Amino acid sequence: MSEPLLRVEGLVTTFPGARGARLPVVDRVDVAVARGEAVALVGESGCGKSMTALSIVGLVPKPGRIDAGSVRMAGRELRGLPVTALRRVRGAEIAMIFQEPATSLNPVQTVGAQVVEAITLHESVARGEARRRALGLFEQVGIPDPPARFVAYPHQLSGGLKQRVMIAIALAARPQLLIADEPTTALDVTIQAQILELLRGLARETGTAILLITHDLGVVNEIADRVAVMYAGRIVEEGTRAAVLGAPRHPYTQGLLRSIPARAAPDERLAEIPGAVPAPDMWPSGCRFADRCVLVMDTCRAREPERTSFGANAAARCHAVVAEASR
Repeated sequence: MSEPLLRVEGLVTTFPGARGARLPVVDRVDVAVARGEAVALVGESGCGKSMTALSIVGLVPKPGRIDAGSVRMAGRELRGLPVTALRRVRGAEIAMIFQEPATSLNPVQTVGAQVVEAITLHESVARGEARRRALGLFEQVGIPDPPARFVAYPHQLSGGLKQRVMIAIALAARPQLLIADEPTTALDVTIQAQILELLRGLARETGTAILLITHDLGVVNEIADRVAVMYAGRIVEEGTRAAVLGAPRHPYTQGLLRSIPARAAPDERLAEIPGAVPAPDMWPSGCRFADRCVLVMDTCRAREPERTSFGANAAARCHAVVAEASR
């Protein structure tokens, strides 16, 4: 098998806790994305998804830091790169789309100028050529009447158009990998569908790989080739979209799927997973999902489950699933 475009191994990102201890919020995470592939990192708020994305691009906010692991992009290790070198990687090789375009765009600069700036930051091109390319990007991401929108300010655009501008900025330097952190959260359902179709089309047309950070399994079903489910800082299940969404093995993934509103009958109470994701300083010993799990056993509280493969397309960390498979 060829080397994936992005390979993350054993990633540990920590923040200071009480009494000076460092607490992991991303704990020994492994994830890989092949060229042209869309991988979804899924889980509830607070599970570590966004911090994983920020760790990959070296944007962990202080006092957080990466304490262990490897982040390789096209075979090159990014951890330990000088700040100037890492800045060249961002945008040129890896671009990030954030979930709230209203706070990501500069309110006192036209959106066209912001796309031009993204182009000239990574390439030595004349401003006229950069403007021409920016207008082409506006057209590529489906912004109507590019010349008129080019001179607009963010507040003059709808949420959907602002997100398209953010995608244009992300594509400005022709990156190999797009990391999209909840890119449709603030948008209505119709605009969500348009943005997802846009991302799918870009992946097909340009070969750009996508790492999608989301809690929405409907979005995952629309765009992902593979899925990694995250809980309390760890990947608990992974596999192809068909394997994870069609035949989930981990009780947490099963609970997430049961809680989708579309799956409930009109007169049926919506299923829920009791409790909440524990904070890093409250992680239990053994399986971190044990306190919320309907299949919990004594073994679950005694030791952490290891990653177990189920054929070529799926893997999970769950004592109950392994015990069931061995019967």
